Amino acid sequence: MLPFDRKGARAAWADARKAETAYNTRLRQVAVQVGSLVSTMAPKGFVRDLQAIMGILDRYATMLEPWAGAAAEYMMRDVERRNERLWRKNGNDISKAIRTEVLHSSQGVQFRRMMDEQVDLIQSIPRDAAQRVHDITTGALYSGKRPEEIAQQIMRQRDVSISKARLIARTEVSRTAATFMQARAMAAGSEGYIWRTSKDADVRDTHKAMEGRYVRWDTPPKTDASLDPYHAGCGPNCRCFAEPVLPDL
Repeated sequence: MLPFDRKGARAAWADARKAETAYNTRLRQVAVQVGSLVSTMAPKGFVRDLQAIMGILDRYATMLEPWAGAAAEYMMRDVERRNERLWRKNGNDISKAIRTEVLHSSQGVQFRRMMDEQVDLIQSIPRDAAQRVHDITTGALYSGKRPEEIAQQIMRQRDVSISKARLIARTEVSRTAATFMQARAMAAGSEGYIWRTSKDADVRDTHKAMEGRYVRWDTPPKTDASLDPYHAGCGPNCRCFAEPVLPDL
């Protein structure tokens, strides 16, 4: 078995970061708009009509669907192009027949499913904001907090939504890149990969322990006790990546 070119795998990870920046810019627009809607309906954080705020945010989420679909498709096509370019550069490690199969492998059904998931996540930004405003407002009845404290929490909704947009961009671009990498690696006959981290201070301890370990594609490891098993790059805020191990052909 041959390890995928390490520089190529790391380059693919760096490429995904560029796609992440572009996706985050688009999702941030949604978060900023959510903040503006909340500010308009709750001047200085004081909620006058809770149902009206929730209704507006829900309608905004519904209206977002076509835009979200276009943004998601752009991100996924971008990641797919970068992934294909990487495989073309590393084509010398596999036979011509396998290389052709890898580059033209059908990912249509998987692509459609992942795109639908992206649309749901984008729409969740205003819907989660509506739920948060609801919880803060109704919780105030039992919390004993002063109205000014409640207002400050609601006024932070813009920042909360921006943080959520950033998390979605980082997690989903990485997951998309990892999914395309896995699909093409398996089409080339790969049975597994070497787990690689970004090797910086932000790598969580459980992922540091995975650095350099071989993982089978059919057996994702459980690195986080509270989450289902997942492959490198597929977990929340995970910046790790897979270095495929290819058959020696």
